[in-house]
Amino acid sequence: MSGVIVNEVRKGFYLDSVALMRFSRTIAGLEGIEEAALMMGTPANRRIMSDAGLLEDAGKAAEGGDLVIGIRAKDQKSADHALGESRALLDQPTAKDGDAAVWRPRTLRAAVKLAPESNLALISVPGDFAVAEARKAIRRGLHTMIFSDNVDIAEEAALKREAHELGCLVMGPDCGTAIINGTALAFANRVPRGDIGIVGASGTGTQEVSCLIAQYGSGVSHAIGVGGRDLKPEVGAISTLMAIDALDADPGTKHIVLVSKPPETEVAAKVLERIGESAKPATICFIGADESSMPANATQVFSLKDAARVACGMNDEDVKSADAGAAVSIQPGRSQVRGLFAGGTLCAEAQVIFKAADFPTISNAPIPGVPSLDKANGGHPMLDLGEDEYTQGKPHPMIDPSVRDDVIIEALKDEAVAVILADMVIGYGAHDDPAGYFAGILKEHGVEGGPLVIASVTGTEEDPQIRSIQMAKLEAAGVHVAPTNADAAAWALSAIRSNG
Repeated sequence: MSGVIVNEVRKGFYLDSVALMRFSRTIAGLEGIEEAALMMGTPANRRIMSDAGLLEDAGKAAEGGDLVIGIRAKDQKSADHALGESRALLDQPTAKDGDAAVWRPRTLRAAVKLAPESNLALISVPGDFAVAEARKAIRRGLHTMIFSDNVDIAEEAALKREAHELGCLVMGPDCGTAIINGTALAFANRVPRGDIGIVGASGTGTQEVSCLIAQYGSGVSHAIGVGGRDLKPEVGAISTLMAIDALDADPGTKHIVLVSKPPETEVAAKVLERIGESAKPATICFIGADESSMPANATQVFSLKDAARVACGMNDEDVKSADAGAAVSIQPGRSQVRGLFAGGTLCAEAQVIFKAADFPTISNAPIPGVPSLDKANGGHPMLDLGEDEYTQGKPHPMIDPSVRDDVIIEALKDEAVAVILADMVIGYGAHDDPAGYFAGILKEHGVEGGPLVIASVTGTEEDPQIRSIQMAKLEAAGVHVAPTNADAAAWALSAIRSNG
């Protein structure tokens, strides 16, 4: 790769991954910068930076506890300027109390000493260190949410077994969403308090369900994330079962919702048996699973929309939306729907809708029964753009929507594409204006007679980005905005059918 590469290594300097991703986006957007990343110097991160052409000898020598600044610029002047801006971002005070910077504890022990009444720790360190920090937390009697990923599954299982013995709940690793006692953690939304409790092995799935519960006039008691691998046989749903126990014992929770990818048969049986022991009604959404036997108190649903609807006690007719698909025309010769998703579970839900309608679908993150993108010759592609193949060395598209620029522009210019299906996920941790950014891409790269664009917004009116404002920006750009992700997929299907 061409360009000037500069590195700076800060020994023993830690910032959480969300902050570093935001800083990386800021530096990468500077004039004359081809690529930039600020990352902890773990082996996995160094490989990512090396593959992106961002490492020189100094960066290659970094260790896991070091922070690496990697910049590739068009010229030395731009590189030096970007390095200076990176230093300024890293050196700014994290908070202020009047004119004095507020002291922040740098160790778990110091944090517990500062706030001895605390009972939950959020761990966001490189995966190589996450289990050690989480183990310190549970041994101090703290429930633990592990935002970090890249944790070995055997270590996850061992940690959760120990936590279970100590009576502590471990959320994660790779737990991106939780709402505990009304407090949104990591990527979550501001939703009203209510009596519906959610157990989620899916971040964006939990966000969509909690936001729709708010949209339908109800509220959430707690949304407990458990991490995407908790229901794998190697872990055995340890945290899921503990979360169900907690919601079952909580007097403020009257209904339990479980959202997950389909577990293996033996794990599903264990979870459903525990659900059946509860006196509370439950809604089960194993997204992409076939119909199966449920306990008497449980209802199985097949979409996130239906999970929220059933939990709120609403009939299907109560949440019917106008069918926009039949009201629009698709240009002759175009026939493909291309789904471009920031949310992995929203991508899965779209596949569920298409599969149920017998429309051939392919994906880089396929649900059961859908062919993998690299093993099929045809079908409507549903792409999870948060997967590693799209985010190597880059922030997640929920944080930095530019990650999906290339695939959006490609779809806009592809004469086979009839409909682009997209999601906008807002809330804490997300980009401050994903709809405005998306509208800008459409304005700059859209073509006359190009694809129809259908989207939905996962979020609430109380979120920092304000859902109605995001919807209005999309509509002003000519986007057909559906009330839910499931509706957006259904609209796309209807448009293809009515113009086929």
